[in-house]
Amino acid sequence: MTLGGPSWAVPLGRTDARTTNIDTANNDIPGPSSDLTTLTTKFAAKGLSPSDLTVLSGAHTIGQSECQFFKTRIYNETNIDTKFATSRQANCPFSSGGETNLAPLDSLTPNLFDNNYYKDLVVNRGLLHSDQVLFNGGSQDSLVRTYSTIMLHFSMTLLLLW
Repeated sequence: MTLGGPSWAVPLGRTDARTTNIDTANNDIPGPSSDLTTLTTKFAAKGLSPSDLTVLSGAHTIGQSECQFFKTRIYNETNIDTKFATSRQANCPFSSGGETNLAPLDSLTPNLFDNNYYKDLVVNRGLLHSDQVLFNGGSQDSLVRTYSTIMLHFSMTLLLLW
């Protein structure tokens, strides 16, 4: 609510396990360089659809990433806005150093819960490779385009009703 998004009560505690294991958790979470097939496979293993993947990825409208997780994207990938890449390179040097420097996942409103994450993807400004693959000529393009044009609050309401 503080960041402008919807609010709802969430029960406390885990329902998916009685114990925790960092190795298992890290194996189940897709990495920042994951392709769309890997993302959809990992989400499917948890009972989530490709649509769920795209909607839940919208949480990246809030937060930051360390340079080490997007450096390859901003220096080597071609499906990236050149001005955006250049602006991120200023804080993420190609040579060694700066690995823990941060950049926002949402370039427009990084501290507001809105649909600008999806707008970034449509104009090739996804910071992480695993974000941009959601809009790169594949199966999720139409959903990303839809979410980029409607209020995120409305789309999250649809998800909750779904």
